[in-house]
Amino acid sequence: MQHAIEAIQQLYTEWKGQPPQSIDVLPQSGSERRYFRLHGKEGAVIGTYGANIKENESFIYFSDLFSEKKLATPQILAVSKDRVFYLQEDFGDTSLLNKLEAAGFTPYVYDLFKKSLAELARLQVTGDKGLDYDRCLTNKEFGKQAIMADLLYFKYYFLDALRKPYDKQKLIDDFEALSNYLTHTEYKYFMFRDFQSRNIMVTPDENVHFIDYQGGMKGAPQYDVASMLWQARANLPDEWKDNLLVDYMDTFEQLINAPLDRNIFRSQYNGYVLIRLLQVLGAYGFRGLFERKAQFLTSIPLALRNLRDFFQHQSLGISVPEFKKVLDMCVADEIIQQFTPTQATEQTPLIVKISSFSYRKQIPADDTENGGGFVFDCRGILNPGRVESMKTQTGRDKQVKDFLEQQTKMPEFLNSVFDIVDITVEEYINRGFESLMVSFGCTGGQHRSVYAADAMARHLKNKFKVKIELNHWVQDEKNWQNPLPEKQ
Repeated sequence: MQHAIEAIQQLYTEWKGQPPQSIDVLPQSGSERRYFRLHGKEGAVIGTYGANIKENESFIYFSDLFSEKKLATPQILAVSKDRVFYLQEDFGDTSLLNKLEAAGFTPYVYDLFKKSLAELARLQVTGDKGLDYDRCLTNKEFGKQAIMADLLYFKYYFLDALRKPYDKQKLIDDFEALSNYLTHTEYKYFMFRDFQSRNIMVTPDENVHFIDYQGGMKGAPQYDVASMLWQARANLPDEWKDNLLVDYMDTFEQLINAPLDRNIFRSQYNGYVLIRLLQVLGAYGFRGLFERKAQFLTSIPLALRNLRDFFQHQSLGISVPEFKKVLDMCVADEIIQQFTPTQATEQTPLIVKISSFSYRKQIPADDTENGGGFVFDCRGILNPGRVESMKTQTGRDKQVKDFLEQQTKMPEFLNSVFDIVDITVEEYINRGFESLMVSFGCTGGQHRSVYAADAMARHLKNKFKVKIELNHWVQDEKNWQNPLPEKQ
């Protein structure tokens, strides 16, 4: 990670003629790319590190072409000679999903979705003109091969993981029939491929901008609309989905300057809704069931309910009986419950007491009737306290957190700890137990244990909604003995 930071800093210096004033490491998303925000006198830019050079080149090519056409995409500012690093325009941290979560289903948010779909239509139609699809990352076109790939992704990484019986050959035959049906679409333009509210940034002037379209290719415009309107995390009301689809078709019709057969368009749209929902389930299965990433596991019930809602209200216009049988199995209450994490309520008595401590003193005592719990030793993690600039800091300071996340095995350590503690927390919630203690120790109780305890508190609160008591025995004692001076 330090190499990437230095390379991004060097690229910025070459571009601007002076080094950045500061660099922030941005949270990693589902991909392997890493993002940085570089601050300078004239504002901030985003730096990207990606080991997949072809992916970088696709994004850079698309962005340069779209910038010339003044579409809602970032301008590429500088690219390293090896094409591994590049700088792009910064649209800030606020996504359309953030706006939705903050304001809810309000007219203001609806207008942002409508504006996003209008800009999407411009990107699809205008961006398609003169675009060399031979420079796409994978397939040039989202045709039968790509559709089959999405369906098989769902089959291998989600359906087969359920270990439920079905007729494999009949299912493949239905996959073939569905992919043939969707391949013969009348309209094919630039397809974003991952158009969702998380990839739409909203700037303070209320304009919308798009990121993460490196997987774009030629394809049916309905796919992107389906991706946005049926995003499980957004969970848009049916009325919004219907009205926004009409808004989109109005704009799309104007841009292609031709009448739109809306019945055919809607029928094929429904098919692409299904393809997208299954592709997402495959991705959640791969990231959650195979890579063991908790945030994807907890998204599976949302995706399954989304799929069930689709089947209750929509039809495909094509007979695929084994496929229908498999999907009915996937959205059964039993399967949804299997992936739904146990969560505490106001009436749940369990309190998880999380502590950080120093092994130079003593392990925190558990004064409850039954006692017990977990004690995790963080001393196997590289100590940031050995670095001069961090000696007086704690596990709550940014420099220490960046060090632990980027230059140590703390993330791997915590993932293993989460797996162990989760089993007990879930069982304690179900059995009505009242107390569980989880303690993290390190040499001084200042850096590693503080960071780990905070991370555990966030994890359990987010996943199980359980009550937390958080104590940093060394740091709380210091703060009590040396209180901060009152503000003047």
